[in-house]
Amino acid sequence: MASHTTVERAQRLKQLHAQYKPLVLPTVWDVWSARTAVAAGFPALTIGSHPLADSRGADDHEGQTFEEVLTAVKPIIAAVDVPVSVDLEAGYGQKPADLVAGLIEVGGVGLNVEDTVHSDGGRVRSTQEHASYVAGLRTAADDAGVPVWVNGRTDLFMHAKDASDVLDEAIERLRALEEAGADSVYPVGIQDNDDLLTAVTGAVTVPVNSTAHPVRHDLDRFRRLGVGRITYGPLLQLALTDTVKDMLKPWAP
Repeated sequence: MASHTTVERAQRLKQLHAQYKPLVLPTVWDVWSARTAVAAGFPALTIGSHPLADSRGADDHEGQTFEEVLTAVKPIIAAVDVPVSVDLEAGYGQKPADLVAGLIEVGGVGLNVEDTVHSDGGRVRSTQEHASYVAGLRTAADDAGVPVWVNGRTDLFMHAKDASDVLDEAIERLRALEEAGADSVYPVGIQDNDDLLTAVTGAVTVPVNSTAHPVRHDLDRFRRLGVGRITYGPLLQLALTDTVKDMLKPWAP
């Protein structure tokens, strides 16, 4: 049974999505980065699969088991007093009910799920298959009594040679995810394309998540384009990596 705190944080995450347009969720990977983001003033966080894997010497793309991910994110979630969402890739081969149960058990109140199944040769789920998986997550969360925020991700743009060629298919998929119960949708790989972002934000009624670079991108631009939610993916960790290298180079032998 979910704790009262977990339910309250899930409700708070939903409120924050309505309050901020867009809601920026810094993508963190350990206790230090989580506490640092909260100290900077952010009311909610997300844990990214790529930076989490890098911090643990593992591979992204489901290079860790679901159990390993839960063990890694539990102390991060416990270290802060704000809602935390977790990138759960394509689900690590778990049934939706088991995925939601594990997330709630460690105090997570949101999740990101993508349609590239890395544990199955990197195949991309069909629109119906991905929507059915999201519907299963929605049902499981409702049954558990926790309004888990489900961010339905598609990698269609990222896999295409020309992202504009798959716009219609991507919109069909995003709408299917919305109908299946996704609270927000995440078309990866179009953060630098104003036309594509405008097209997808106008095609659905739920918030559209965009990746952003914390230095190179502009928050007001995303707001103008109708983006409702922003996460950094691996870009915050990569930006810090570059900064730390610059700091350390003068000290290197």
